[in-house]
Amino acid sequence: MNTVLSRANSLFAFSLSVMAALTFGCFITTAFKDRSVPVRLHVSRIMLKNVEDFTGPRERSDLGFITFDITADLENIFDWNVKQLFLYLSAEYSTKNNALNQVVLWDKIVLRGDNPKLLLKDMKTKYFFFDDGNGLKGNRNVTLTLSWNVVPNAGILPLVTGSGHVSVPFPDKYEITKSY
Repeated sequence: MNTVLSRANSLFAFSLSVMAALTFGCFITTAFKDRSVPVRLHVSRIMLKNVEDFTGPRERSDLGFITFDITADLENIFDWNVKQLFLYLSAEYSTKNNALNQVVLWDKIVLRGDNPKLLLKDMKTKYFFFDDGNGLKGNRNVTLTLSWNVVPNAGILPLVTGSGHVSVPFPDKYEITKSY
């Protein structure tokens, strides 16, 4: 009446149902956990240059260089359902042309088992800080924020913003570049 294949199919379907229930149970135990921690950001140096933008109609654009420090203890974020954290430092500012500009300046992946305490000093931006015009010169409110994505073993991928941010003014003058 019941062949070996139908019994194997029933066993396989039951096993998948049990695994799905266990995975959902794993997800629900950490789904509502607060993943925010205090972050300390300090900007030690800001430099601004006006360079030719080769991607557009040969206009000059602002290029910012920032040297910063990050201090954060991410140990409380890691639990048994966290595989890794994707950290990124972003800058937000407004200009005459755009009400909101967001630029990712730096990122880092912290795996489970890595040191979760960030003590980074004199870090430079990993990516170029270009503005699509001259919106950085004299801008008094460029806000740097450290955020992260929590990559779980099971469940949703939450986006968390750290509780510390810093607003920095950019210089009113450009640094003079020397050409040789």
